[in-house]
Amino acid sequence: MVAIIPIKRLVKSFKVAFLGLWVAIKEEPTFRTGVLISIPVSFAMFYYPLTSVERAIISISMFVVLGMEIMNTQVERTTDIIDPNYNLKIRKIKDLAAGAVLLMIASALAVACFILFPYVFGLR
Repeated sequence: MVAIIPIKRLVKSFKVAFLGLWVAIKEEPTFRTGVLISIPVSFAMFYYPLTSVERAIISISMFVVLGMEIMNTQVERTTDIIDPNYNLKIRKIKDLAAGAVLLMIASALAVACFILFPYVFGLR
């Protein structure tokens, strides 16, 4: 049997999620940078004659980077609560989270190189 979430609970969940996005935009410069980079990419996505699959891949890439940035922020804030002083083990945890973000950014850049750059530079 499939459980159905009551509408009030679903609405509350969305409110909490949007509040989380607002906190990320308001308090995290790297998240804001990602959003600002995503804006012209989104316009380019619809300006150039891309296929639906290409648009989907670009969209997924952008959202994965932004989501990973929020996860990195969670790791940083949680570890700061656990130990606000310098701690080598926590430093490594933070570095691993930052490395994950970097990999996602590299992946999104690769997607842009394969899909968008040929249009932008007149190669298609």
